[in-house]
Amino acid sequence: MSLKAPEFFSELCLPFADSTVVGNTYYATPVAGAPLRLRIDLTQTIHADTYGGLRLAVVHADRGEIDAVACSFVEHGTFHRRDEAHNTSANTKQYGTFSTHHCPGQPPWEGAVTTRLRDAIEQYTAVWFPGAWAASAPRRAASCTANTAPALPAAPVSGRTR
Repeated sequence: MSLKAPEFFSELCLPFADSTVVGNTYYATPVAGAPLRLRIDLTQTIHADTYGGLRLAVVHADRGEIDAVACSFVEHGTFHRRDEAHNTSANTKQYGTFSTHHCPGQPPWEGAVTTRLRDAIEQYTAVWFPGAWAASAPRRAASCTANTAPALPAAPVSGRTR
């Protein structure tokens, strides 16, 4: 089955307009005209077709990779709720990962909570591309929230009328 990497990176709601996904990798130019690029790869585990996190890298157009950092799904609690709900043990290959083998009609990363992962990407890019995140888009777009709580009524609702 397909990994659907473009959809996964779309789920992260990264604000960079000048970006694309090729294979399992997200590429962006956070600052127009600058020689630095952002590359984010889905990192494979020792198990085939299983992904355990992201590898963020800053790449210079002429000099190649300058810096990189790994962000595991476990460290950022991406699948904590899912794994807890399914009683997935920490010593299994399913814990804190997702694979291309999944239920039809659902994305491979079903149950992911990407807030802390997205925050880590924002912090990393702020070091290498100061101001680019804020200049690209608002902090969180309404369509990028995982769960929205229903609005509470402004006044108490009563079942009786007079």
